[in-house]
Amino acid sequence: MKKIFLSLFLAAMSLFWAAQAQSQVKYVYTEASDLTLVGKLMDTPNPYHRVDTVKFKGFTKGENTQVRQSSGIAVAFKTNSPSISIITEYGEVSFPSNTGGFSARGYDLYIKEDGRWLWASSKVNGAKTASDPVIGNPITLIEKMDGTLKECLMYLPLFSEEYSVKIGVVEGSVLEPIPNPFRYRIGIFGSSFTHGTSTSRAGMTYPAVFTRDTGLQLLSLGCSGNSKLQSYFADVLAAADVDAFIFDSFSNPSPDLIKERLFPFIEKIQAAHPGKPLIFQRTIYRENRNFNTGSDEFESAKIAMADSLMKVACKKYKDVYYIYPCATAKDHETTQDGIHPSDRGYQLWAQSIEKPVKKILRKYGIK
Repeated sequence: MKKIFLSLFLAAMSLFWAAQAQSQVKYVYTEASDLTLVGKLMDTPNPYHRVDTVKFKGFTKGENTQVRQSSGIAVAFKTNSPSISIITEYGEVSFPSNTGGFSARGYDLYIKEDGRWLWASSKVNGAKTASDPVIGNPITLIEKMDGTLKECLMYLPLFSEEYSVKIGVVEGSVLEPIPNPFRYRIGIFGSSFTHGTSTSRAGMTYPAVFTRDTGLQLLSLGCSGNSKLQSYFADVLAAADVDAFIFDSFSNPSPDLIKERLFPFIEKIQAAHPGKPLIFQRTIYRENRNFNTGSDEFESAKIAMADSLMKVACKKYKDVYYIYPCATAKDHETTQDGIHPSDRGYQLWAQSIEKPVKKILRKYGIK
């Protein structure tokens, strides 16, 4: 009993001294949206929302919440501060069981070194529920850096809504926007896979990995469970200022929905974006098919329907393409929950589509 008490006491003191250290550093805070936002599909009144839900209608309650989440958005800036602090005013906050807190509510920092983005730190506050009073506490994202000027890329939470994100640097330090480090604007609409479910941190979605690896900017509209070729999502995509589209749109809908909605979905987007490439992805292999015959039958039916219709679509419509991603390693040990890939699986996905996507985009002068 004494050992338990001592452990609890030491843990409490550790938190106390950490808070004291935080309070002794004087930070100057800047709203993240005053810097450079990367990965946004369109302008919105709240800069951390992905879609203006006042302008665009038709979403279910759950979809309305999802498009206000900041998945895929990052902030690009430079600083010579030895430490960086974050203060967040959250709106809707999510605590999913199959996605880590760093992804759902936290921040993921990369710093450029020798021309590549190198992971630096991930942090989230210790809130257990949305009503936990520590939800608004500042967090020290990184500390004890060497004070040289660095280019930074900080990913926002995947499954939470923010009203304000303030980035703090030590008083007297530089904090300035940098030009968008990525080129072109490529919209990507998809399922929980694209949204980032089961990632350990926000920078590990496959669109984020693809963007860092290629320099081509993907603008993510991943909506977990809700990428079903809906006409009102096509309205959003039609209004977006993009150079191309990628779709993960066969992971959620049933075979019947795919058959009913695919061609009208293509036609609506092509009417708004004539001559721009539309790259559709086949859904990936889900490991829960391994021994569950019902899951295997349903997944097989979805893939068969998508394959047959896309064979027609690629002939019927100019600028429509179909590619085959893979998030499965040879040992089949790249799943998190039988449905969603692990971080390693998402890396494999990004790598698997890099060559075919780049080959298609080159036809349109997108390099």
